[in-house]
Amino acid sequence: MAITAQDVKTLREMTGVGMMDCKKALTETDGDMDKAVEWLREKGLAAAQKKAGRIAAEGMAYADVFDGVGVVVEVNAETDFVAKNDKFVEFTKNIAAIVAKSNPADVDALMQCRYDDKNSVAEQQQEMVLVIGENITIRRFDRYDTGFCVPYVHTDGRIGVMVNMDVSDELATKGEVVELAKDLAMQIAALNPLFLDKSDVSADVIEHEKAILIAQINEDPKNASKPDQIKEKMVIGRINKYYTENCLLQQAFVKDDKVSVEDHVASVAKACGGTITVKNFTRFEKGEGIEKKQENFADEIASLIK
Repeated sequence: MAITAQDVKTLREMTGVGMMDCKKALTETDGDMDKAVEWLREKGLAAAQKKAGRIAAEGMAYADVFDGVGVVVEVNAETDFVAKNDKFVEFTKNIAAIVAKSNPADVDALMQCRYDDKNSVAEQQQEMVLVIGENITIRRFDRYDTGFCVPYVHTDGRIGVMVNMDVSDELATKGEVVELAKDLAMQIAALNPLFLDKSDVSADVIEHEKAILIAQINEDPKNASKPDQIKEKMVIGRINKYYTENCLLQQAFVKDDKVSVEDHVASVAKACGGTITVKNFTRFEKGEGIEKKQENFADEIASLIK
């Protein structure tokens, strides 16, 4: 019986096991879905299957540059304890190196890349689950193969940042430029800007912010009765504040809050006699947006006794 990609996808969704193992199970059982599930259980992958449903919101965000290619990855585990495990850290760093080398289109494509001579990334992930005893997931990655990249990892992988800049050739090795990129990376880690530049903020976002600000003004007894043109000026002022809070280039530079980031970048470029353009950045914070399971400790003990 011919095994289709949809069959593999279905078995993967049923079991949480990697695609290569699912394909192998279906091949061994002539495409019988129930028998394939049993085959995976018999091979010891059921342990990984059970863990696949558990919430992995800890882990590690990591950033590095490999032969000029900048990579940021987030790999999750269930507990902070495991996130500090040497094997887990090594796995995360190796995943970043594979992303740099293989340039996968997305996480699914990454899972099919070779991890080593023995395993695919998917197979190695399953081995990690079985060896470490927790659900481990590769959540996301970003990759820059052009420009000048400088990475920053904050507090053992809580936050990983990559700053991507275009710099004129003579500036690429200057200490001042590397220091600038590291300063920006630390600012991104600390202040979490939503955009690079105010020009990146869509009209929809601005209209939404304006509507909120108008509502706030109308709710304030001191301002509700003011003329519309005054309210409009107040809104413009607050929109400018939105830019300085949420756009990296318009933020105050952390080491000198009297100048903006864009003015500081221009100043460094002028002092070094070249050009510097901040093109992009990526900031991954481990567990960001993942709803962590909250359990009462006493209830957990009681459930174990039962």
